[in-house]
Amino acid sequence: MLRNDEFLYRLRNANPIDAVMGNYVHLTRRGRNYVCSCPFHSEKTPSCTIFTDTQSFYCFGCGAGGDIITFIMKIENLDFSEAVKLLAQRSGIELPQNSSADSLLAKRKTRIYEMNRIAANFFYTNLVKGRDKQGLQYFVNRGLSPQTVKKFGLGYSSDSWSELSDLLRSKGYSDEEIADAWLGGISKKSGKAFDMFRKRVMFPIVDLRGNIIGFGGRVLDDSQPKYLNTGKTPVFDKGSNLFAMNFAKNADTKRLILCEGYMDVIAVNQAGFNNAVATLGTAITPNQARLISHYAEEVVIAYDSDGAGQKATQKAVNHFTDVGVRTRIIRMEGAKDPDEYIKKFGAMRFRMLLDDSFDATDFMLDRCEDGLDVSTEMGRVELLKRAAKVLAGIESPLEREVYISRTSKKCDIPVQVLKTHIDDMLSKSERFEKKREWRNITANTTYIKDDINPEAQKLRREAKAEEFIIYYLLKRPEEWERIAHEAPPEAFVTSFNRRVYTALLDRMKQSERFTLSMLADEFSAAEMGRISGIEAKNRDSDINSQVFSDCANVLKKYRPAAVTDSGELSNDSLLQLFKDKSKNRRKNYGTEKKYH
Repeated sequence: MLRNDEFLYRLRNANPIDAVMGNYVHLTRRGRNYVCSCPFHSEKTPSCTIFTDTQSFYCFGCGAGGDIITFIMKIENLDFSEAVKLLAQRSGIELPQNSSADSLLAKRKTRIYEMNRIAANFFYTNLVKGRDKQGLQYFVNRGLSPQTVKKFGLGYSSDSWSELSDLLRSKGYSDEEIADAWLGGISKKSGKAFDMFRKRVMFPIVDLRGNIIGFGGRVLDDSQPKYLNTGKTPVFDKGSNLFAMNFAKNADTKRLILCEGYMDVIAVNQAGFNNAVATLGTAITPNQARLISHYAEEVVIAYDSDGAGQKATQKAVNHFTDVGVRTRIIRMEGAKDPDEYIKKFGAMRFRMLLDDSFDATDFMLDRCEDGLDVSTEMGRVELLKRAAKVLAGIESPLEREVYISRTSKKCDIPVQVLKTHIDDMLSKSERFEKKREWRNITANTTYIKDDINPEAQKLRREAKAEEFIIYYLLKRPEEWERIAHEAPPEAFVTSFNRRVYTALLDRMKQSERFTLSMLADEFSAAEMGRISGIEAKNRDSDINSQVFSDCANVLKKYRPAAVTDSGELSNDSLLQLFKDKSKNRRKNYGTEKKYH
């Protein structure tokens, strides 16, 4: 059996970070590295860099970063053990027998997956064999076939207070575990267990790997809430998952149909379109839009035709524009949603509706007229202001020109006047974006609202010295003994940096071939981002052995009473301070105060 560190070293080498990330984002070579638009936040100018020498990535915009394991954890919403397993399968490397046995979170997730599978079988059996036929009758009335019911694993939760909880307890699951899976709870008044879902038709929610991660339940009467979804659990976050994405990801098309509810997706799927998905009871989120962008180049939004549906459509268009997915809108006449449309007019007409869907830009420009009297000058001015924002958001210059010409005719304004205004807006937006991104890139010591290393806000000078030492160690892992002797971990004054430094020394002591991957099981994805940031932001700094020694002295001389709150120290300022070799210690102290 391989040692864990040796296995992680092999795993990293078998999964080059640029090759794996290239399956999720478009990479552009820049020297020996790559850049891309960050998949973890919306941006127009790439701020994420992939460093091939260290097999790491870092986004100078949002701070996401780490190694290939961290990337897979974030992009696939997995824990450490699950990410390692996925990468091992991808590269054909056999997992060590105890590779997943060390993760308490992995065990917790496994138990929830097991309970959800038992619950899904329980709900399905209740639907097709239970005495209460209300759930089955509901699906029959909605026109679903037995094959569709089985395909989606639809079910029914009985009108019992604790039937499911009793079943799970009989199989060895505790009340705490049942609550952890959001399948039940304990009454504060009576102290008795109760089922979370009762007397509802049930829709299992399945992730991309086939695990049942949660449920949606719909009442059959007028009781509230009409829909009840699983709350946040270790395996489920409604803002990061999509209903039926497990089917849609395998569709033989780069187009996805975004519906508003579970039944719309099921009806569309039954009609022969397996590329339909829906959000989980909320408006679409940036995370869900980014997830869709991994599998589709175009999205057709098929939301309800009512006011709420149209507002949701506008929000969805904005999110898809941010992630570079083409968006089209279907306008249903004679039906309020896809389910009703298919029942009335059939699958062929719905396919024609999809093919004839109109561009999202048309939809956005039409919406600009809402609430305006365009027969008045004030109305036309406001229309132009709204339309200009839409036009400025069109990425393609050629497409933008076409819509500018069309809008100028509609608003009776010279094309050149409107074009000049749009060009001015784009120039201002580009300058603002560059300034914002440059601030992010150069802000090497931003400790405002620092949840990872909160002590650094008041200990800026010492925290920066610690980061320099960490970077120095990362570049010279073979010298870890000398570095540890000159700058012992106990000299570090911020808890997070001390924990990072200690972990680095421990890993380097155990293995001659250190990689960042060896830290991924001990630090969260956000913490790995911070560690990668220390390395990425200091690459151009001249941190030699003398600077390292000066940094170590800063920590040794640290006195809590000397800490002040003022000022912020840049890399260049600190380096200059450390290089100042004045023999006059009092003068040198004054210089330190000046830069501090």
